[in-house]
Amino acid sequence: MSFLIVGLGNIGPEYEDTRHNIGFKVLDELAAKHNAVFSLQRLAFFAEYRAKGKNVYLIKPTTYMNLSGKAVRYWMNELKITQQNILVVLDDLALPFGTLRMRGKGSPGGHNGLKDIDATFGNSDYARLRFGIGSEFSKGKQVDYVLGKWSVEEMKTLPERITYSAEAVQAFMFEGLGNAMTKYNK
Repeated sequence: MSFLIVGLGNIGPEYEDTRHNIGFKVLDELAAKHNAVFSLQRLAFFAEYRAKGKNVYLIKPTTYMNLSGKAVRYWMNELKITQQNILVVLDDLALPFGTLRMRGKGSPGGHNGLKDIDATFGNSDYARLRFGIGSEFSKGKQVDYVLGKWSVEEMKTLPERITYSAEAVQAFMFEGLGNAMTKYNK
């Protein structure tokens, strides 16, 4: 069995440590844990490893957030992965910082990466792991906040929250969506 894990974010040094790139950070953690190395491939940075008899493919799209669906579709077809074996990791303004929410499907909730994946698939029937980034911004400053760097306070616990998120991804693959949701949606 094979899984495609998609981390959403934007490429380029200016986006490196922004809230919007948490999907990339969680995939970096998974790759490091399994000695997998990302290389620039078609439409994404790509890494792969085997764990517990399963093939795990990680992609960080290079299409920028608003065109994420193009990369997901390409790799899904290239690797022959079904939609139920895809998990998208992304940031979520509606959740408090560090809170995780895994779902088997759902609305994009204003997230442009999910909107594009939904449009590409023609449905929203794929799993997603939302990482709460909070909403500590003043009116009209949402874009600056999402594309902003983590606060000093957030940085204190960010590494452990990223590790926890990587564990949630592994639970999705090895324990199933239902068990992962029960365990990590707290």
